[in-house]
Amino acid sequence: MSSVTPLRTRLTRLGHVAVCVQDVPRAVAFYRTLGMEVAWQDEDWAFVKAGGDGLALLGPKYSAAGPHFGFVLEDEAALAHYYAQLQEQGAAATTIHAHRDGTSSFYAKDLDGNTFEFLAPRTPEAARLLGCG
Repeated sequence: MSSVTPLRTRLTRLGHVAVCVQDVPRAVAFYRTLGMEVAWQDEDWAFVKAGGDGLALLGPKYSAAGPHFGFVLEDEAALAHYYAQLQEQGAAATTIHAHRDGTSSFYAKDLDGNTFEFLAPRTPEAARLLGCG
């Protein structure tokens, strides 16, 4: 039996999918022609959105993660809870870490080896970016 108390809410949103691109500015320009908005852009990665859905464009120099999908959580307390739950289940997961865009997250693998991320805002700007609250 699990010693981690189940959350009162369940996951409600798949916040983004991350894909690898060869040229970040070129990829951003392409997705803008499709009507996506740029929410964040840096030299090695960018985040574009279509409404509340996000697409992370990971350039060749981006080393924090590879292709993955991400679940958006409302706050860091929920992030810590999911981390503890996965640790208890023996899942392979990175440590919780802060990102330069004002979010915190950790990466883990599902039973088939697919990488996923749990992501939560640390700042009001990050909450806006993620569509939280």
